[in-house]
Amino acid sequence: MSKNGQDIGVIIPAFNEEETIDKTIKALKQIVCIDRILVVDDGSSDFTADLASEGGADVLKLSQNSGKGYAMQMGYEALPCSVLVFLDADLGETAAEAIRLINPLCGGYAEATIARFPMTPGKGGFGFVKRLSSQGLSFLTGQTLSSVLSGQRGFLRRILSAESFRYSGFGIEFGMTVDMLWKNRKIQEVDVTMKHRATGRDFEGFLHRTRQFADIARVIVRKTVERSSVLPRRNDI
Repeated sequence: MSKNGQDIGVIIPAFNEEETIDKTIKALKQIVCIDRILVVDDGSSDFTADLASEGGADVLKLSQNSGKGYAMQMGYEALPCSVLVFLDADLGETAAEAIRLINPLCGGYAEATIARFPMTPGKGGFGFVKRLSSQGLSFLTGQTLSSVLSGQRGFLRRILSAESFRYSGFGIEFGMTVDMLWKNRKIQEVDVTMKHRATGRDFEGFLHRTRQFADIARVIVRKTVERSSVLPRRNDI
């Protein structure tokens, strides 16, 4: 059932998420204004696709793991809804909080919404990735957002294109945010009580944050080059 004349679709990029995908879909089914739920199975080797289909979601199964940005793009191209919400597969029952991302879009208050998670003292890393993204965003745009790394986002479809998803790895959210701010899109951060798997301080968590740091750093370099290429040369001033 659409809201305020806008049809609403949820896209869930998923890779080996059989433990949580059914709970996430069940929670989304409680939001009556959602018209379609699409799970993009990014080459999973488990039963993610089967469980998603059994839960009532549409499933787009990719033949190999190609990364979150590509999975998001495939979902965007497959789902023509005027409002699109991208969610992680491991939200479980807290996926019902997605309504908070939808309301400002359908109410005309925002062109994009980003979920702002509550602070969880004692969990997570040491803040290196968050500081890099915060300082990088300020450097590139002159603006700050507290939830620049959040993967839970809603968009009016009209502000997106295939180019919006041209970032690899963990750089997708940061890159999309920079592009939106460069285009003066109306972004609203929304407080939510969503929960998903926290990356710990063990060796696996360290590797995860190292990859995240490297992917975001690459985007910062890339966007710096892009920005400098459009600035007027000294001889042109």
